[in-house]
Amino acid sequence: MSVSRRTFLGASSALACTCALPAGAAVKQGRFPALAQPAYPNVRLTHGPMDVQFKHQHHLFMSIDDDRLLKPFRVLAGQPAPGEDMGGWYDASNDFHIDPNDWSTANWHGYIPGHSFGQYLSGLARIYAITGDAATKAKVQSLVSAYIPTISPKFFDDYNLPAYTYDKTVIGLVDAYHLAGVAEAKDALDKTTDAVLPFLPEKALTREERRARPYDREAQIWDEPYTLPEHLFLAWKAGMGERYKDLAIRYLQNEALFDPLAHGVSPLKGKHAYSHVNALNSAVEAYLATGEDKYLKAAINGFDFVSHQSYATGGWGPNEELVAPDDSETLFNMLTETHRTFETPCGAYGHFKITRSLLKITRESRYGDSMERVLYNTILGAKPTTPEGETFYYSDYHQTATKFFRGEKWPCCSGTFIQLAADYGISAYLVEDDSIWVNFYVPSQVTAQIGGQDVRLSQTTQYPLANTSRIEVHDAGKFKVALRIPEWAGPATRVTINGKAVRGVKPGFVKISRTWKAGDVIDVTFDMGLRLEALNAAYPEMVAVMTGPLVLFPIAAPEGALPRDVWLSAKQQTSDTWAVAMDSGEIQLKPFMAITDETYRLYNKVL
Repeated sequence: MSVSRRTFLGASSALACTCALPAGAAVKQGRFPALAQPAYPNVRLTHGPMDVQFKHQHHLFMSIDDDRLLKPFRVLAGQPAPGEDMGGWYDASNDFHIDPNDWSTANWHGYIPGHSFGQYLSGLARIYAITGDAATKAKVQSLVSAYIPTISPKFFDDYNLPAYTYDKTVIGLVDAYHLAGVAEAKDALDKTTDAVLPFLPEKALTREERRARPYDREAQIWDEPYTLPEHLFLAWKAGMGERYKDLAIRYLQNEALFDPLAHGVSPLKGKHAYSHVNALNSAVEAYLATGEDKYLKAAINGFDFVSHQSYATGGWGPNEELVAPDDSETLFNMLTETHRTFETPCGAYGHFKITRSLLKITRESRYGDSMERVLYNTILGAKPTTPEGETFYYSDYHQTATKFFRGEKWPCCSGTFIQLAADYGISAYLVEDDSIWVNFYVPSQVTAQIGGQDVRLSQTTQYPLANTSRIEVHDAGKFKVALRIPEWAGPATRVTINGKAVRGVKPGFVKISRTWKAGDVIDVTFDMGLRLEALNAAYPEMVAVMTGPLVLFPIAAPEGALPRDVWLSAKQQTSDTWAVAMDSGEIQLKPFMAITDETYRLYNKVL
């Protein structure tokens, strides 16, 4: 097993203000995106798989006892620690053991005690901002209040990944402060920072640099200080202290990562996939905070390098490693060599953040297209996290693939899953002074201040299982609605307003400016016929079957090559099942979110 079996790093807050800041004003940043995301409470998901995941995550973490969540902090601080253990990675335990020469002996229990506490706190704070649920705010408040007495340098002494867990704690406290109005979170962040600083390096070390220094255990070289800047910049922007901007700049990995990326050179070969994609979000925040263009160039080029090594699902990083730009073999080989193809909740979370940021800055629809592909073909098909901490981790793109849990309780993906589900709404729409931008076609409603007036849209759709979406305008006024038309959309794609066709519909954002009346209806109909998408130029005979943004995975399909026309003859039988008729019987195909326990595959060899 590759060393990259280890975890990822934490997440990012949207910092969309939904309540008054407790103490201290937010800090002015150096640059501002062209588009803004709506405040959390201004988007509500209605019936659909995104809403199902959101509600499941909310219920799951509301049901976990505070003592269980706080136990590792209390244990390592030498304090009374009531409550049951969480289990898995989360516990304070001496069981953790790995031997890089024999991964079969690994025991991951106690790997990173309390590592995802900050992410759970962050997710709950975002959910409170969306729902206004008093019980959720009370839980966020109680967790912060009970966490403060546990803060001690003892927690980080001899800890495997101090920067990794500190980073997650930062975003949890930022969101508790900024989104849930918990004033104590600022003090908690200051104390946590004081406790961890003696255990952090003087700069953002690469894994190679860390290996060149003394260390006691293999896991200690896996720490990720190069992903700290994103959340430290957000703490500074939320008004939590100037020191956090200084720390963010201190941990920018310029020489090893951002400088080469800014010059169009990829240093990503062999690097841990999720953490380095997540580091691109640090580049975005550095650009916004400092105004230096090199950070935006690094983020754009880095994302392009990753996009060019993605599978048809949008997933990347088989065995959690990135490949060289000219490597045409690894993605193919991994179809038979691994079942650990894409680190799903973590990868999707990092992917959503960078695509949302670049879409806001550039207005380029390709970032929305990419986000949509990852949404429908990876995370919406993830098995729900169980109360015991069993967590969906890898999407499997093997030629004989199945869905499975990680195998250790409360791994990294348990933390990003709740944050990602809470962020679905702010990914669905964007706003500008005079317009609302529709990024996702999902059952939902959005409210925004446009031109000094409140504007509300609601959307009804079964897309992408059906090819239409209806958007109703509820408030009269003059403003623009921008609709993302994906690159794959065929020439028969059309948009109508109250039945009258809109001209100039083509891939990109179609901007409609008019004086709207309450009750106006926008209908979008997508031309989303079947198509085949090759793995890459080196393997044109390995294709995925696609319709719109959806990959259609053959279920228990026979081996061997089939003519292209056979796959293109697939017919939709039910809302989520297609079939290819064969002399020997039919082959069923399903989107990832419709697959349960079946054996499936992503790519098919064609004649």
